[in-house]
Amino acid sequence: MKEVVLENYYEDLVISKLKKGVWLYFFLLIFEGALRKWVLPGFSESLLIIRDPLAIWLLYMSFKYGVWKINLYVFLIWEVSILALILTLIIGHGNLQVAIYGLRMTIIHFPLIFVIGNIFNKSDVLILGKIMLWLTIAMTLLVAVQFYSPQSAWVNRGVGGDLTGSGFSGAGGFFRVPGTFSFTNGLSLFYGLATAYIFYFWIGEDRRYVSKALLLVSSFALLAAVPLSISRTVLFEIALSVVFMMAIIARNPRIIKNIIGVGLISIFLFLIMGNFSFIEEPIIAFTERFTSGNRTEGGLVEGVFIDRFLGGMYSAIVNDKFPFWGMGLGMGTSVGANILVGNSGAYLIAEEEWPRVVGEMGMVFGMMVIFIRIGVVLEFLQKGWRAINKNNILPWMLMSFGMFNILQGQWSQPTTLGFSILIGGLVMASHNEE
Repeated sequence: MKEVVLENYYEDLVISKLKKGVWLYFFLLIFEGALRKWVLPGFSESLLIIRDPLAIWLLYMSFKYGVWKINLYVFLIWEVSILALILTLIIGHGNLQVAIYGLRMTIIHFPLIFVIGNIFNKSDVLILGKIMLWLTIAMTLLVAVQFYSPQSAWVNRGVGGDLTGSGFSGAGGFFRVPGTFSFTNGLSLFYGLATAYIFYFWIGEDRRYVSKALLLVSSFALLAAVPLSISRTVLFEIALSVVFMMAIIARNPRIIKNIIGVGLISIFLFLIMGNFSFIEEPIIAFTERFTSGNRTEGGLVEGVFIDRFLGGMYSAIVNDKFPFWGMGLGMGTSVGANILVGNSGAYLIAEEEWPRVVGEMGMVFGMMVIFIRIGVVLEFLQKGWRAINKNNILPWMLMSFGMFNILQGQWSQPTTLGFSILIGGLVMASHNEE
């Protein structure tokens, strides 16, 4: 009996340490850009991969103590990645440093989806959601300050303390701001994750985790963030969560009353938001950005979904400029471009994710990685859909953010990679009852 108690004690101790590691991964993901811009600008390049040593530690400890075992997805992606590394050094660009940087995405970070999924349980996922609601309020306040501040202001400094500012092209004389992140894509991803949680807490069965006041204020902060961020992607994330929420009706018609309630509350918050004068200019800027973007790219659905998702899928397959065995791991990243040609802003292969993967790894290995990611997404969607019958809609709602990021997220960018891995792990963990 004593041995069983000791065994349970050490098991709980290991899980507790690993959970702290996952929490650290989460907070480093949210505040990595802040460290690179404001706290330790002199170490901005090193901080770009600050989560890598932590990821290695989580993998090692989880495997050592039997918390996680290598599954088929990880085995296949490791095998493909190692073969691609060999080809990179023999017939590709041949730069080992660039190749290792590209290899880390699939060798170190991808397995973390399953590690986090085994370490966390549903309660941990919900607690993280509550923290996301608080962070949404704080982030929107920061974004508002950045929006109205000049690019020369301290709050708008770029990576490495760049005095030219961190804003990106926006509209109406205003810049798209990044919040605590290095670039604006991080802010869009942050609000995408927050959206999935906010919609869940409005319609789910776990409202005890958040108060009505917190949910209302964070919902208002999310709506205000759409014009303040001048980001069509944030609006698309909200629309996608609405689609996932409406789909639940087919599985559980009783939830329709909760959805009607969300609609009424949204209208109420929109009316309140219209009374704040500081939102007027962001709305004008967002409308201008939305209109010009639609004119250039063909609308929200066509521009954000078809062009960026299906367009990237199509060009990955038909692009005949890519060598059959690829140009080499890491060549499609900004770090790889900086090392190889001295220009981190250059896209040596492609901006979209799937063309980058095929361009780096070649048609055979690149498509295998893509099919592995498709397999993970399809499995998560299937399990999330089935979980609705068990009165657990959390995995399904989280997939409203996770589906495209796991499938098509630009893993060459560390922040996007981090959010893709985190949401995959949270989706898995949301099935784990305490």
